Amino acid sequence: MRTEVDARPLPERPRARQARRSSRSIRWGRLAIAFGVLFLLVALVLGLAFAGSGDRFAAGVHVAGVDVSGLTHEEARTILARRAAEVAGVPVSFTAGGRSWQLTADHLDVQADWDATLDQAESAGAWPLPVRGLKRLWVRFSGADVDPVAEAWPAGLEYEIGRIASAVDRPPRNAALTVNSLRPKILPGQAGAELDRAAADETIVGALAGYERASVALPVVNAPPDVSAADLEPALARLRTVVSAPVRFGWGDTHWTVPPRELVRLLSLPADGRVGLAVGGPYATTYFARLQTAVGRPPRDARFHVNDDRSVTVRPARSGDVLDVPKTAASLLAAATSIRHRTAEIALAKRGAAFTTEEAKALGVTRELSRYTTAYAGDANRIQNLVRAVQLIDGTRVAPGKEFSFNATVGRRTEDRGFRPAPVIVGGEYDVAIGGGVSQVATTVFNTAWEAGVKITDRTAHALYISRYPAGRDATVNYPDIDLRFENDTGHWLVLRGHATDAGISISLLGTPTGRRVVSVSGELREVGRPEVDRKPDHSLLVGERIVEFAGEPARAITVHRVVYQRGEVLYDENWYTVYQSEPKLVRYGTIPVEPEPPPTQPQTTTGATTPPSDTTPTETAPTTTGGTTTTTTGGSGN
Repeated sequence: MRTEVDARPLPERPRARQARRSSRSIRWGRLAIAFGVLFLLVALVLGLAFAGSGDRFAAGVHVAGVDVSGLTHEEARTILARRAAEVAGVPVSFTAGGRSWQLTADHLDVQADWDATLDQAESAGAWPLPVRGLKRLWVRFSGADVDPVAEAWPAGLEYEIGRIASAVDRPPRNAALTVNSLRPKILPGQAGAELDRAAADETIVGALAGYERASVALPVVNAPPDVSAADLEPALARLRTVVSAPVRFGWGDTHWTVPPRELVRLLSLPADGRVGLAVGGPYATTYFARLQTAVGRPPRDARFHVNDDRSVTVRPARSGDVLDVPKTAASLLAAATSIRHRTAEIALAKRGAAFTTEEAKALGVTRELSRYTTAYAGDANRIQNLVRAVQLIDGTRVAPGKEFSFNATVGRRTEDRGFRPAPVIVGGEYDVAIGGGVSQVATTVFNTAWEAGVKITDRTAHALYISRYPAGRDATVNYPDIDLRFENDTGHWLVLRGHATDAGISISLLGTPTGRRVVSVSGELREVGRPEVDRKPDHSLLVGERIVEFAGEPARAITVHRVVYQRGEVLYDENWYTVYQSEPKLVRYGTIPVEPEPPPTQPQTTTGATTPPSDTTPTETAPTTTGGTTTTTTGGSGN
């Protein structure tokens, strides 16, 4: 009998495997340490070998292309500064957009900071030992080029960049819609060009601070349009619908047809970044203004009416119907861009009066306190100025204790506000200015306030005497420095009413009865100075002849006494003293020499001097033009 035994190798013990792995790790660790020590020794040797001197630049260092290897800071600074001075006046050609501009470092006062620049260059090899040697070894093979640290004259640089940009910049053109013979189409946009100002600033300074004088291209970037053709496709589709058929337009039972051609004129096509259609533009503004006149009824403010017995009643305010332009425009656009519903309705809105009946009655105005009227004088422009100023004054309300200001009420006299050129008095002389004649309105207001017995706080008389105004009771104005003011000292509201008729203007002051009575006494209009004499040569007159062109006006003065009584007691007792300047006498004298007459018995000589004769010269002809009081008026310091 045979017995077989299964013989297998015994498994290796874990402890033996771990011992072998540990032995291999120790060998590799020792090898790595050996290589590391060797590497450090080599690095140390190289670092010490190439460390060089710390006060000299490493090999391979360049500044603006100039090799400064082995140089000290001062040596490099001297070389670089000398090179910069040599090229400071040599221009660099800068190109952009197919054009070129010549600039020099001297022109823009470009100054390089060589100390700061060389500090950057020194950092290329300035690490501590032994790393410094290794870094210098790297720079020796790879190189290091440092750009100069520089700055330029800011204003000059900004000007030059602006000048270049104005020639280079080309704004982009947005895509647009156009309609020709009722055929809409899109005009493609176009990209523009733009100088990159910030980058150009650095490029110019850097190029002028360096030593190269080759042509330098300035950075120009594309400027795409804000609106592309694709952005306008929806608007194009809507515009095609607009021109496809007319629109029925109106309100209530009244409608009319707006044809496609007029619809297009009422549209504001895409522009300024807008990509949609809108109703607007100059034609639409005019169209809706006419429509307002046709369908609207403007509101009317409450008004004060003066009855024959000088009592005052209130004419009621009235609300109005005004065209609601935004809603009407939206309705018209919706109909024009609709395929089926092409009927638009006008929208009206109620608008109340700015000054209601209740507000008017609350002022307690029941009586016309005073009224003053002056007649028209002068040309059509002057009369237009009077009428316009009266319109601006009419309805002015002055609260108790507040002050009326003529200039604040009438405002600046300009053509766009309805005033025209007319004669004025400026500095005692006649001239023409916008608003001439407005001072007549100021005189009318002054006398209205005078007769009402209110306190007048600011008044300036005309420089010259004007006979059609009451002496000593005229007033002149000039925006904004010469004003007419009075204070509402009645304790109740005051309202000014202005009227312009075919014959003249009148100003009324309305309010609550004050119980005041005004007594005025005018003194004598005295002459206080003779007119000066202005002489001018007349080459059509003989020596010794003269013509008085204008007799002149003397300086005059007057005092007007005003006493204001209130319920029997004196409220104001005032003397108003006014002085008017003289107007010079104008005399023309002859300059043609007189032929000497034959001597009767003995020789006689006659000189041909052209010295102007004195005022007592006996040879005098009758004046061709006499000048009494000139009544031309002003709107500045005028009449």
